[in-house]
Amino acid sequence: MTLRVENFGCRLNALEGDSVEALAKTAGLEKTTIINGCAVTQEALRQARQAARKAKRAGQTVIVTGCAAQTDTESFTAMPEVDRVLGNEEKLQAASYRNSDTAVSDIMQKTVASPLPKAAQSTRARAFVQVQTGCDHRCTFCIIPYGRGNSRSVPVDEVVRRCADLVEAGHQEIVLTGVDITSYGPDIGIGTAGQSGLGLLVRAILNSVPELPRLRLSSIDAVEIDQALLDMVIHEPRLMPHLHLSLQAGDDMILKRMKRRHSRADALTFCEKLKTARPDIAFGADLIAGFPTETDAMFENSRRLIGDCDLSFVHVFPFSPRPNTPAARMPQLDGGLIKQRAANLRETAQSQFRNWLARQHGQTARVLVEKPGEGRAENFARIRLDAKYESGALVDVKINGDDGLMLIGETL
Repeated sequence: MTLRVENFGCRLNALEGDSVEALAKTAGLEKTTIINGCAVTQEALRQARQAARKAKRAGQTVIVTGCAAQTDTESFTAMPEVDRVLGNEEKLQAASYRNSDTAVSDIMQKTVASPLPKAAQSTRARAFVQVQTGCDHRCTFCIIPYGRGNSRSVPVDEVVRRCADLVEAGHQEIVLTGVDITSYGPDIGIGTAGQSGLGLLVRAILNSVPELPRLRLSSIDAVEIDQALLDMVIHEPRLMPHLHLSLQAGDDMILKRMKRRHSRADALTFCEKLKTARPDIAFGADLIAGFPTETDAMFENSRRLIGDCDLSFVHVFPFSPRPNTPAARMPQLDGGLIKQRAANLRETAQSQFRNWLARQHGQTARVLVEKPGEGRAENFARIRLDAKYESGALVDVKINGDDGLMLIGETL
């Protein structure tokens, strides 16, 4: 084996992994595996440790970085299989790959978003562009602010320039990504009271890069979206009709104990408003099963949210206590009950997803080909194609059915 980068977790981590690989190659690293780890759950940390052990058994030098390294520096440093640990800032610095020192700085002291070293995204049909990192909120279950620091935005002109470069390289869809993208702007003076910095950024991209056919938002916090951005979601055809919402729960008491900034009614109103205005829109969401103190009735409120908000793509996370977070000090539920509730949420989500697939039958869709015989519709549905096209092509299809996992399309 030669140089290998293994990315875990979010899109931002995957995007940064491209830069990590480019920097490590430039530094001439060989027989090295870089674990770009996630820290959102204990399971994510377990996967990073498992990957490190596997790489060492294969005779590789092992470097661990990412949020896993930032939040759990000591535990990874203590692993005999791990040769070096790099923090989230250090992994984006060329010098880090020219020496053999462990380096993890205080991420909470960072006040600007470090620019990502340019790296090709030739393996992706949908290109990712970082617009911010970090988070100013302190949800009681979440350790990510301590892995990423406070919210820091990438300047508008830099984002626009990166989008233009990717379109010139042949990409037809760009996904704006970050840790909390709806917080974009205030730290760099973008946006005003009642006006979303993200909305201004989206408008700048669409105006400045007219040749970009498709722009997509990654996970968003619906409570932070202003009317200007909502209007673009509703009326701008180049902004894709798919939103992944950071909902986490569907019970008001649990939402308060999570220190979320929305209520169940807020989520329902938001989804109903957008569904009425743009019927083709699809919603995804993150939901946590088994949050501390969650009763059967509270859980049922979260389970019913899947249907009430017509959620098509649901990511279910069994609650995982993270050290030094307030939720870790709350009364915990039995692990078996948490697994049972997570399975119940997934079952409900799968049923909702199958119903949503059936509602697409007979419609037409414009599909971005991601790999031979498969692509994504504007509403993020996976579609199996009846012919093979080059990755990155846009093709129009009629939906003739589904197989329970993806739609089946006939090229028009």
